Amino acid sequence: MKKVMILILCVVVFGAMALAQNPIYAQGSVGINGIDKLGAHQNGGRGCTGCHAPHSGGAGGGGNKAGGAAAFGDPNSGSVALWGQDTTPLLGATLNFSGYTEVLPAADNTASGEVTGIMFCLSCHDGNVATGGMMTNKLYEQKIGKLPAGVYGPNSIPTLLASDGSSNNYLNDHPVGVNATIGAVLSTNANAFVITNGAMKYSAGVNTNYDQFVSNYGNFFSGRATLGYAATPAVATSYLLCTTCHTPHSMYSASGTWGGVSGNYPTYFFLVAPYNPGSLAAVNDGTKASSATQFCRSCHFTGAGGSNEGSGIMNVKTAF
Repeated sequence: MKKVMILILCVVVFGAMALAQNPIYAQGSVGINGIDKLGAHQNGGRGCTGCHAPHSGGAGGGGNKAGGAAAFGDPNSGSVALWGQDTTPLLGATLNFSGYTEVLPAADNTASGEVTGIMFCLSCHDGNVATGGMMTNKLYEQKIGKLPAGVYGPNSIPTLLASDGSSNNYLNDHPVGVNATIGAVLSTNANAFVITNGAMKYSAGVNTNYDQFVSNYGNFFSGRATLGYAATPAVATSYLLCTTCHTPHSMYSASGTWGGVSGNYPTYFFLVAPYNPGSLAAVNDGTKASSATQFCRSCHFTGAGGSNEGSGIMNVKTAF
């Protein structure tokens, strides 16, 4: 009898430990696993130095990569984050998003969000101004066969902005820049957030509907430092960057407390929080919302396309 009791106790203890560890696919969702978390940003084997040159900045990465461009000539290249991709073609460039216009800085010798959160990203991911990089313009997850089956179409999904077969414009890309303010996106929910020392934080208890959203999904803004937000005194004037939604360092794993449980959760496309289109099978009965939906609702909380909680529906949990 004692042996049976000990066995049962061990099962309970180890089961509790397994739950506490919260495996990345605890809910049985489709996701990526078993490959290095840098994924596409292994840069064909160059690794970290594909983006960060420890010596000589952009010159250390081979100089100006824009097709037909003049010789490399940016004296400030590499002065921020040892950035090894040449930003010369983007200096002062105008990007016309739908409803928003962003004029990039004329020099990269500043730690402004526009440089580190937009221009650095576009030095690889722009297919209009800064062309000629190492990218194939095909989604890496699709190339290696890791997209959820049946969720996306068979054609190549592009990874270069303004180079997707339309007409070299940014009108079908999510706006970023000083005019695309977080205050405008958050609408009436802007008062649920504060900026402290340049970092945007969620203020629990300010908006009880958003409190419930955080309980059902999680805090998109938890632990976010200045990267991704302007160091301005108000949410209304802080603006969206590429790095508001994306992290360059983890392609498919989002760590943190989500749905009230701490652990690692599946995500795709280098997004900073759980975003799993493979969880759709778990939402067929309508009682849960896909994490791919909840991710967007973190900002788009109210309005016609807003969240359940923003509409007073409080008990719909998240399928991760």
